[in-house]
Amino acid sequence: MPREERLPIVESSSSGDDEAKPVVRRRSTRDTVLAVPTDPGCCDPDSTPHRFLALVFMCLLGFGSYFCYDNPGALQDVFQKELNLNATEFTFIYSIYSWPNIVLCFVGGFLIDRVFGIRMGTIIYMLIVLLGQLIFSTGGLLGKFWLMIVGRFIFGIGAESLAVAQNSYAVLWFKGKELNMVFGLQLSVARFGSTVNFWSMQPLYGYVSKFYAGYTGLGVALFIASSTCVMSLICTLILGWMDKRAERILKRNNNPGGEIAKLSDIVSFKMDFWMVSVVCVAYYVAIFPFVALGQAFFISNFQMTPEQANNVNSIVYLISAIASPLFGFIIDRVGRNVSWVFVATISTLVAHMLLTFSHLNPYISMCIMGLSYSMLAASLWPLVALIVPEYQLGTAYGFCQSVQNLGLAVVTIVAGMIVDSSGGSHFWLQLFFMLFLLISLIATCVIWAYDRKHQGNLNMSPSQRATYHTSMYVNIESS
Repeated sequence: MPREERLPIVESSSSGDDEAKPVVRRRSTRDTVLAVPTDPGCCDPDSTPHRFLALVFMCLLGFGSYFCYDNPGALQDVFQKELNLNATEFTFIYSIYSWPNIVLCFVGGFLIDRVFGIRMGTIIYMLIVLLGQLIFSTGGLLGKFWLMIVGRFIFGIGAESLAVAQNSYAVLWFKGKELNMVFGLQLSVARFGSTVNFWSMQPLYGYVSKFYAGYTGLGVALFIASSTCVMSLICTLILGWMDKRAERILKRNNNPGGEIAKLSDIVSFKMDFWMVSVVCVAYYVAIFPFVALGQAFFISNFQMTPEQANNVNSIVYLISAIASPLFGFIIDRVGRNVSWVFVATISTLVAHMLLTFSHLNPYISMCIMGLSYSMLAASLWPLVALIVPEYQLGTAYGFCQSVQNLGLAVVTIVAGMIVDSSGGSHFWLQLFFMLFLLISLIATCVIWAYDRKHQGNLNMSPSQRATYHTSMYVNIESS
């Protein structure tokens, strides 16, 4: 900033022995534009009401993609009947979503850091999501499975990169404040979208099928579901405007050191980041593929109707919609993120064991799974922001999403093959999921040991982290 811009608005001037008189300098247009609003209300970008208003749009920008992601799961019986699909072909709808993101999600995060910026990147990815869903719906309308796969492929390219942008927005607006709760709220709204999907798509298809028979009715129902992506696009545009305004008013500088994100940064990430990535894969492959095939599991194992199976299958997402922000609020105050991840993994393993080896009411097991999933999401994803610097966050979150999609792409296909080769039985598939939860448990123990050995802050309380960051700052200043 030039020296004259650092002068006070009111200056003192003296001549000889005359009494000093204040000289008022006219406030320039630049001063007016960049000055932080004096009103502490919701118009101040740094105020809590304004930040939480932004959070509303931040959460809703992912609602449409999560609602549409599980459209096939809610209509599994319809897809398989009207399109004549077996379990392996059906799971291909989910795996094709993940395949492009093995690479593109990582690149998408890098593009946010280096090329597009967070605002333009989010808008671009949301438009890709909408395009993919419209092509997917068109394939259903025409009964062309190959066209649905193309649409799902495009949908996946946008949706996972959109999730990276959503995480980056959360850190940008809430790091050092209510970050764990914000991640919980984002998950809450996203999973509420999935829950509404499971509640609404069967009745919606039942109504539409009165007017349109066969796969045509399926396509019309999918087109109606696409309206949620339009709503999310509108929220994306509003949030982009709010973020641009906040950046101008607060003179926000997210990279004071001037570092430039590079793809090669990934090789400099430490062991704790790599283990967080392992947990991202090993834990989530025991949740998402299970839910994708859950309708058939509950129909065959607990003799439920498709509607009843959808209701119990949606419990995981319904519980997470309620519990995720609550767990985030608690973790913001007590810290100890690694311990929460450990407990969440153990309890998810218990839920799968109850579903496999007992005849206990499945609602109980699914409630345990939903609480565990909420606990893990609220505690795991903020760890990335504690491990890597802000200018690399898009790259880091993109890599986590990439390896997660690699796991989901492979495991979802393998899960369908296991069910087909077992004659429709899910017993061996459940053991398969438990194996991955054990891997997640081992990776969590490695994170804890590495953090403890290097005196890190991943499992500290908030007060301990504040002291830790203060001491780190003092050491940097003195060196």
